[in-house]
Amino acid sequence: MKKKFIYLMAILFVTLSCGDEFSNTPAIGALSDEALANAQGVDLLLTGAYGMLDGWRSNNKGNQFAVGGDNWWCDVISDDAHKGSTDGDQIELFQIETLDWQTANDYFRAKFTALYAGVNRSNAVLSVINGIDRDALLPNEVAAITAQEAEARFLRGHYYFELTKLYGNVSIVSVENYEALEFNQPNSGPAWEQIEADFQFAIENLPPSRAEQPDPGRPTAFVARAYMGKAHLYQGDWANALTELNAVINSGEYALNPEYLDNFNAAGENGPESIFAIQYAADTGQSFNGNIAGTLNFPGGGPFGSCCGFYQPTQDLANAFKVDADGLPLLDTYNNDDFKNDYGLNSDEAFTPDTTTPVDPRLDYTVGRRGIDYNGFGEHIGKEWIRAGFNDISGPYLPKKNVYQADELATNQGAGAWGQQHSGINYNIIRYADVLLMAAEAAVETGDLATALNYVNQIRERAANTSVVQAVDGGGPAANYQVGLYASFPDANFAREAVRFERRVELGMEGHRLFDLRRWDVADQVITEYVANETRTISNFGPKMNAYQPQFDLLPIPLTSIDLSGGVLTQNPGY
Repeated sequence: MKKKFIYLMAILFVTLSCGDEFSNTPAIGALSDEALANAQGVDLLLTGAYGMLDGWRSNNKGNQFAVGGDNWWCDVISDDAHKGSTDGDQIELFQIETLDWQTANDYFRAKFTALYAGVNRSNAVLSVINGIDRDALLPNEVAAITAQEAEARFLRGHYYFELTKLYGNVSIVSVENYEALEFNQPNSGPAWEQIEADFQFAIENLPPSRAEQPDPGRPTAFVARAYMGKAHLYQGDWANALTELNAVINSGEYALNPEYLDNFNAAGENGPESIFAIQYAADTGQSFNGNIAGTLNFPGGGPFGSCCGFYQPTQDLANAFKVDADGLPLLDTYNNDDFKNDYGLNSDEAFTPDTTTPVDPRLDYTVGRRGIDYNGFGEHIGKEWIRAGFNDISGPYLPKKNVYQADELATNQGAGAWGQQHSGINYNIIRYADVLLMAAEAAVETGDLATALNYVNQIRERAANTSVVQAVDGGGPAANYQVGLYASFPDANFAREAVRFERRVELGMEGHRLFDLRRWDVADQVITEYVANETRTISNFGPKMNAYQPQFDLLPIPLTSIDLSGGVLTQNPGY
């Protein structure tokens, strides 16, 4: 049975609070540090640190929908997703999508403070552990405490990693800073040294395998190695990235799910492909254990009466799933024309979906389109399930990943009034397909095209063999699904393009796209082209957009945080 980390328990037991901003001070908790200085007490504190993986906390500063660990709203900055809903709903997110960025935007502020809450909760664990006299413990007790320390350092590494990839210049708040209430630290640069040190400690001290880690929501040494490989990748340290990622691949601990869908439903939770996931649970009343940050991201009406129609896939993303006669991606030409859609049509107006153009089957597990079954609820009927009007810029599609399946609705939708029906479906922060593709990327950059080809083809072979979405009339597949394998990567440029494209179609709508574009240093070019192409479908999209600026490769440090720091924090360049 999967472990569910109870956020309410964290609120009750954790000895720190998250104050006005990132420079938080500890509050008086229900239990003293002395009372918590044992394995059970440390585990209670760890529960609080895990709870921040989803970012939610009772006194969050900023927009609560911005703090989710899936980074869904960051996709809105990329070419993968529109904000969704009407332009005027969540106006600050509309400003983010249209590149009208303000340093006081509550989305930027909320994410910043939530991640530092995660750092501080991790430091709280480490502080209590530092107060334990290990000489008075039995050897097995020392080992248990050391493993808990490794969990806390892994979590701290995760939070610093997120801060670094979002904001770039990070304040390092050490355990010593935490104990001395010295939270107001300068943000002098990225936190890579701290991140690597935390992950290395985790690698050396976490349980070495899944068999020795009974709770699937907790990391093993190989989970930490996956993170370490990702950290090297983000720094362009290709050789070390490949070493770490290959270690994960060759461990035998993980494998691709035979069914692609099992990465996004309850049935496949904590399966062979899940490396590290946020453990959600649907429950009654105010569902603190569900995906609070994703509350908005369901059809605006739709088959189960949901709200609010946010997080809509783009036409650009739908186009990316077209393939050639051999089932291979249209790497350079996918956007020459648009995949058929029903934009501008009401549900009572006739529309026949395209069932002849060859497409990758992952299309209909990622993009909800009219005329195709929607997660087992029957035919997606178009505009009636889309809250946005035709004057808004959100387009004709709905998200499908991490949206309830019809046969799991009763167990995965939280009870209570709207806003409390939080999804219980886990979110995979890292899954095995991501590791394979990161390793393929590193292999290309180190000249090992054969390894890159192998890893990409493993992903494509799974796509070729997975079950496909069926037509609503029961007449067979819903579309002309085709997936082919690459015969070769003739050169590094082709391989690089193929790997990057595979990341998009495999990981689309999973919160990775913006960060890929940034680290490849192509965000400006890609988003500029995307705006022009998307405007073919949504005529008022381009007129509402602003130009992408170089400073957007990092989020701004929130203005409120800078003000409260008394000038200790400095703003990122260009803002």
